Amino acid sequence: MRVTPPRLNEREKLVTSENSGRDQDGATETFVAHRNLLFTVAYEMLGSAADAEDVLQETWLRWAGVDLDTVRERRAYLVRITTRQALNRLRTLGRRKESYVGSWLPEPLLTTPDVADDVELADSVSMAMMLVLETLTPTERVVFVLREVFDLGYDEIAEAVEKSPAAVRQVAHRARAHVAARRPRGVVSRTESRDALAAFQRAVETGDLQGLLDILAPDVVLLGDGGGIKQAVLRPVRGAEKVARLMLGGLVKQSAAVSLAPVQVNGYPALVVHLDGELDTVMAVRFDDGRITGLYAVRNPEKLSHMSRETALRR
Repeated sequence: MRVTPPRLNEREKLVTSENSGRDQDGATETFVAHRNLLFTVAYEMLGSAADAEDVLQETWLRWAGVDLDTVRERRAYLVRITTRQALNRLRTLGRRKESYVGSWLPEPLLTTPDVADDVELADSVSMAMMLVLETLTPTERVVFVLREVFDLGYDEIAEAVEKSPAAVRQVAHRARAHVAARRPRGVVSRTESRDALAAFQRAVETGDLQGLLDILAPDVVLLGDGGGIKQAVLRPVRGAEKVARLMLGGLVKQSAAVSLAPVQVNGYPALVVHLDGELDTVMAVRFDDGRITGLYAVRNPEKLSHMSRETALRR
């Protein structure tokens, strides 16, 4: 697929036109150069590509009005604006999730191949890790992302979240401990992930119950996100036997032509399910100790718009 280059969207272009008397060439060039980075920052903090795009628009609106002569480090300044906007939106998202129908899952991204090459970046945006980040408070999540993923200094983070460096250190320590207790156990190579997912796909396509039980961990958990628009499990389904029978039974009940295909989602191997040729579900997985411990089925069509094109992520 063709990768869409960093660019200004229509709202951002409008602000550029209205402020053409300022140093807009420099402002635009800097913003475009860092747009993929800023999107990655916002997405990791929010778990929503749509909200991350809105944060970028808000960042541009503020950046377009800045006197560049007063800015010492443009990248840091842009990250600071993005962080503050994302933190505000993160609190709003929390209220929206409270009334969400069923499980809320991060919005999947069809990522470019180079994302997987950056092991730390791929791990930080994986569906499994994004769900772990959901268990942090908004401030903990922002501090963790800036420190652990983007390696910002405590002073710089303190300025972005408007706290003292000492307070930020405490928040970072607490967030690291929280994440360490919940993140996937052990490192799974891309080859192992692909092989395990291929075995899972074969078992589903052939209706091989035992094959599914062999690849699923006994305590596997299935989460579904239909957003109240598409049918999905409303509560987590736990246990290999229940998950395997639910998945195979769901395929048998389908009157449409079902096809599964491997893709790279959020830096890791995943599956897309098409019904009669139309994208229906993105199935991401979590691996622990060589077996699948988490299955994340996103069916909400409002969350599938970024599966039509590759998204470039940057650190």
